[in-house]
Amino acid sequence: MNSSTFTGRILPALACGLLTLTQAAAADKKPNILLVMVDDMGWTDLGSFGSEIETPNLDRLAESGMKFTGFCTSVSCSPTRSMLLSGTDNHLAGLGNMGEMLAPVQRGKPGYEGHLNKRVASLAEVLRGGGYHTYMAGKWHLGHDPESFPHARGFERSFSMLLGGASYWSDMFGMLAVHEEVAEYVIDDKRLKSLPKDFYATRSYTDFLIDAIREGRDDAKPFLAYLAFTSPHDPMHVPEPWLSKYRGRYDKGYEVLKKERAEAARRRGLVSESTVSPTRHKMLKAWDSLDKDQQALEARGMEVYAGMVNNMDYHFGRVVNYLKDIGEYDNTIVLFLSDNGPNPSYSEDYPGNLGSDWFGQFDNRIENLGHPMSHYAYGMGWGSASAGPLDLFKMTVGEGGIRSPLLIAGPGVKAAQQVDSFAYVWDLMPTVLDFAGVTHPGKADGPLEPMRGRSLKAVLNGSAMAAYGKDDLVGGEMKNGKWMRQGNLKAVSVPPPFGDGVWHLFNVVADPGETRDLAKEYPAKLKALQTAWASYAKEVGVVLSA
Repeated sequence: MNSSTFTGRILPALACGLLTLTQAAAADKKPNILLVMVDDMGWTDLGSFGSEIETPNLDRLAESGMKFTGFCTSVSCSPTRSMLLSGTDNHLAGLGNMGEMLAPVQRGKPGYEGHLNKRVASLAEVLRGGGYHTYMAGKWHLGHDPESFPHARGFERSFSMLLGGASYWSDMFGMLAVHEEVAEYVIDDKRLKSLPKDFYATRSYTDFLIDAIREGRDDAKPFLAYLAFTSPHDPMHVPEPWLSKYRGRYDKGYEVLKKERAEAARRRGLVSESTVSPTRHKMLKAWDSLDKDQQALEARGMEVYAGMVNNMDYHFGRVVNYLKDIGEYDNTIVLFLSDNGPNPSYSEDYPGNLGSDWFGQFDNRIENLGHPMSHYAYGMGWGSASAGPLDLFKMTVGEGGIRSPLLIAGPGVKAAQQVDSFAYVWDLMPTVLDFAGVTHPGKADGPLEPMRGRSLKAVLNGSAMAAYGKDDLVGGEMKNGKWMRQGNLKAVSVPPPFGDGVWHLFNVVADPGETRDLAKEYPAKLKALQTAWASYAKEVGVVLSA
């Protein structure tokens, strides 16, 4: 055989064989997981959900994967995070209530430890045991003590803020005049006494996560990268050019914006064209009743908030671009969600803040909003607007409080699809484990709570329309707010001050604004759902705070 025959016949055969092996290896490679959670973002704050705020990177994510319109969380930060990272109910995972809000009757009770307890295995612990690198940057809010740090719960590298909220700048101011005057940060297992002078939370968390992925690339193991942005949670801080970008956009007020967002949601098919928007909440002042100075301050607050959302999208895009640069993006499943609905409070509403010397040091004049030494939250008007056609907001079990945008894209996920069926935050851990081919261990030092969530993989690959059937029951509780969902129907009780504490019944598919109470029309159905909620509460150990 001459050399030309060898070259013409053998080398192509070898190349074909190597290509087949390469393709097989790629097919067998476990996917990376990029899990992105934002904080207190409303259902319509993304462009793909009808917002005027520019979110091009997340809008591209929505187009490249699946957009869930019926996805729900808990009403506040740490309960949702406990379900996200355990796959089970927050009352079983240790966050039956936020640690800083535990009532005397709840303290010391199982499920009310105020941190992610040892009855559950965290997503990071399970994936790390399954051969994954595990990285985290951002808000933790699942425990303050070393045994509860992210590093102790499975994250091999982490840079985390431990509290519910904090200044975005290097000054390390916390949120509350009582117990949380100074924010707490850790890198791995070490507490930080100071932050770099150029620290800005959204950018710095992104930097750390990218660096962690880069440092762990030598062994070619897949990774879980959990990016828990504090944005757009207050205090509302953002640098230029985002600080000035939306000047003048919100001068017409929050009632106009809510109407615009609701119309955009109808136009995009996120809700039906017949959806009725809820009326202005009785606690919310009409925009026209505010004087010019009040309107100017309110509008400036929303401008800063919009800048924060836009800035967050920019830094999310940096992670995507990095993964593309290193050739990992096409093998990465990306999940994006908010921990709950938009915040209805002002900063002075938080425990101990109003009238305190600590809160008095901040400068919340209109010209300082967004800058260091401001401590401002945008209030109920804009919170209501951020929810668009939905009613209510964070800290309530109304749809505006528990419905979050969910975007999922990556290998095995159909592109440019909208899913309107119900899904719940506890479904994300079983979904990730399903894609990763990693099994929940069932026990560690002792038996572990099983995951209650359901894998969404069949929905994501197009082989199923929904993870839950019309007869399945899912419910929740936080701060005495109660809800139970079955099919399109939701029984709900919102306690004062935001509700009346009475059980109501809504078809939240036809009526996501919860404007038409069906309780009198279907009393037997309401009673059945109330009974189901009572069974749920007993099963998971709900302890009502009053």
